[in-house]
Amino acid sequence: MKRGLAGLATVAAASALTMATAGTAAAVGSPTGFGAGTTGGGNASPITVTTGSALVNAMKASGSAVIRVQGMVSFTGMQDVTSNKTIIGVGANSGIQGGGGLDIDGASNVIIQNLNFRGGSDDLVNVQDGSTRIWIDHNTFYDSSDGALDIKRGSDFITVSWNKVQNHDKSFLLGHSDDNGSQDRGHLRVSYHHNWFAGSTQRHPRVRFGNPVHVYNNYYQGVTSYGVASTMEAGVLVEGNYFENTNRACDLGQGDSPAGRLVQRNNTLVNSGACANNGSGVNGIPYSYSLESSGSVKGSVTNGAGAGKVA
Repeated sequence: MKRGLAGLATVAAASALTMATAGTAAAVGSPTGFGAGTTGGGNASPITVTTGSALVNAMKASGSAVIRVQGMVSFTGMQDVTSNKTIIGVGANSGIQGGGGLDIDGASNVIIQNLNFRGGSDDLVNVQDGSTRIWIDHNTFYDSSDGALDIKRGSDFITVSWNKVQNHDKSFLLGHSDDNGSQDRGHLRVSYHHNWFAGSTQRHPRVRFGNPVHVYNNYYQGVTSYGVASTMEAGVLVEGNYFENTNRACDLGQGDSPAGRLVQRNNTLVNSGACANNGSGVNGIPYSYSLESSGSVKGSVTNGAGAGKVA
């Protein structure tokens, strides 16, 4: 059961970086799937930031931190998030706009929750270079020049849950190139569940090398190209999803990338193209999980996905 955000810090007018009251809750809930066990900043005393520069300084600092973003803040370029950080939006209308994005680069134990991302000049969130134990949860991704969320270069043990991607082209890329197998084989294990793809185009996700990758209980609404693509040695389990007015639910291969492996089961397709399925070669899912009936996914996801829906 998801809990409400409570006990938010009062922001001092004279400062963009303030200490929150003792005992304030950090991230809401905990991840299931490959990202299970991610704790982010844990019980570190929360701080609240109200400017882009304060956010950049806080998330680059060493050590554990719980960083609350209040309001829409701006910065330019991809800015680093170091290990043991929780970055969480205050209320329904906080986040990052105006060109900047988060770069989780060689970091571990990071939570990104309840943020709105708008107008990035590059990726909105980029996870790369062996980053592990990452949880991306209850965010809303709008227009950017590149990906909403890219995961690549040997990153591993990640859960992407309850996010909304709206009117976006390149949504969720997993594995950046066909010639990076030496770094990516045996890694890129990601769980994508209860995400809402609303009028987006492609990459929900597009997968290279990761095996298994678990795509379950997501809602695809008006996807104009394809939902899931398994390519280049990937093994993807696609189950319990709801595809509505989606051009092609699942592809094998994409662009110049050869077909990967894909198993699909228990999905609902409404006015949607088929989910391609070559039926074997996908490694078993190594964790326990509760699979929602695909017929109920549309309702649960539209009621619960995106920023402001963690309560």
